[in-house]
Amino acid sequence: INQNLNIFEPPVVEYLSNIDRDLHLKKSLNAIDSIKDMNVLFIGETIIDEYQYAKPMGKSAKENIISSAHVGREVFAGGVIAAANHVADFVKKVDIITILGEREPYLNLVNDTLRDNVNINTLWRSGMPTIRKCRYVDPGHMKKMFEVYHFDDTPLFGKIEDQLSEMIHDRANNYDLVIVTDFGHGMFTQKSIDHLQTNSKFLAVNAQSNSANLGYNLITKYKKSDFICIDAPEARLAMSDRYTDLGDLIESKLSKSISCKNFIVTHGERGCVTWSEKLGANNVPAFTSQVVDTVGAGDALLSVTSPIVAAGNDIDIAGFIGNTVGALKVGIVGHRKSVEKIPVQKYLTTLLK
Repeated sequence: INQNLNIFEPPVVEYLSNIDRDLHLKKSLNAIDSIKDMNVLFIGETIIDEYQYAKPMGKSAKENIISSAHVGREVFAGGVIAAANHVADFVKKVDIITILGEREPYLNLVNDTLRDNVNINTLWRSGMPTIRKCRYVDPGHMKKMFEVYHFDDTPLFGKIEDQLSEMIHDRANNYDLVIVTDFGHGMFTQKSIDHLQTNSKFLAVNAQSNSANLGYNLITKYKKSDFICIDAPEARLAMSDRYTDLGDLIESKLSKSISCKNFIVTHGERGCVTWSEKLGANNVPAFTSQVVDTVGAGDALLSVTSPIVAAGNDIDIAGFIGNTVGALKVGIVGHRKSVEKIPVQKYLTTLLK
């Protein structure tokens, strides 16, 4: 079917025609198998992702606004919780260090969301809510209209900053891999970053740029890492470079600014660019154009590719598997479910046969 029906976009067809499919499939399945006994530690902010479904009706008679009818609501445990769940089916054990707000903890939601082999270690911010991002969504085509943040992004200080740093110092070295999901809402200070860089056997990092922190949460705050996974705007913003080819940007600038030998820079519908000191740059196309919801796709890719790179697999294989994970994730609304191992293996097999 793959050979005789035009089921893939031209970039995917070209990519698949230039690789040894049998070898690529063997390497990919072996890479997934290589991480099954890993113990992984996630550190990052918990974010409650709320979807308020509202059907637009028309312009208000008395105001220059569009009136909408409320038709439903879903609330998901996102951020580091969703990221950890995505890799749980691939590895032996996952632990989380995160922060919740005492004022609006959402602890039952978080605990109910965790997969069986995922454990959470919680620090509490007094007088503050757990970060919640409320998106108003047109349910007809899952189009997001606007969002409202409920949060306090004051950087950690004092006792709770010391507690986080001590937890990282005491525990990071006990895991095969530490994955940092830094959403830029005040959890990571220089003190905790220093402990991460010093005490992790293998450190994987994402530092997200979003509407709340644009320009203030650059990946360059991490001076040393073993694997970095960010998107193209985040890479360009960090290097103050809007036009250089992404592969060249990683090799000539990012890898010179941060001591890191492995990068994946995601590029939306264009897939991703992988780079390692060993193999240089490689482009991997996106494997689907059928997008339901992009929320959390980058986190899912980070979660699964990090242990694959940590296990010593080639970065281009990691990027290939990562785009498969991304293709599955963009078909899921919010965090209704997590990416799982068997569907990824089946997707890879279908793609490469």
